[in-house]
Amino acid sequence: MITTLTFSSTLAAPPETVWRWITSFDGIAREMSPLMRMSAPADMRDLSAIDFRPGVPMFRSWIRLGGMLPVDYSDLTLLELTPGVGFVEQSAMGSMRLWRHERRIAPLASGCRLTDTLTFEPRFGGRLAVAVVRRLFTHRHRQLRKHLGETSTSLPRGR
Repeated sequence: MITTLTFSSTLAAPPETVWRWITSFDGIAREMSPLMRMSAPADMRDLSAIDFRPGVPMFRSWIRLGGMLPVDYSDLTLLELTPGVGFVEQSAMGSMRLWRHERRIAPLASGCRLTDTLTFEPRFGGRLAVAVVRRLFTHRHRQLRKHLGETSTSLPRGR
């Protein structure tokens, strides 16, 4: 069952600030906390500073429930990385047959809109796995609005 979910928030922060946030492992950790945490090599602080090679896995990231219990892995792979605009990640994961995460920043007169589009197919868990992904990204957008300011929001859409 392939599922697509879209989450979008209109943030008060300028696009440059949001770009720094969404490409830093500190920003990613703050978005996911306290629900989950993704590991990264000690010297990896920022996706935008990597030697980007489309489609080549960068490293294996362990996904830990509550920051402690390993529950999944992701062989983090970017297909696109456009500074200031967004990225497309399509990574092999233990729990997913397909995982594609597109994250885009659209400048606005005041702040910007950040949109996450997820297309995925769970290996197991079906509707429960979809509910977990929905819960995690609803939480991530709540954290984004908390830390980067909010001008308006839109609820997640999924099909």
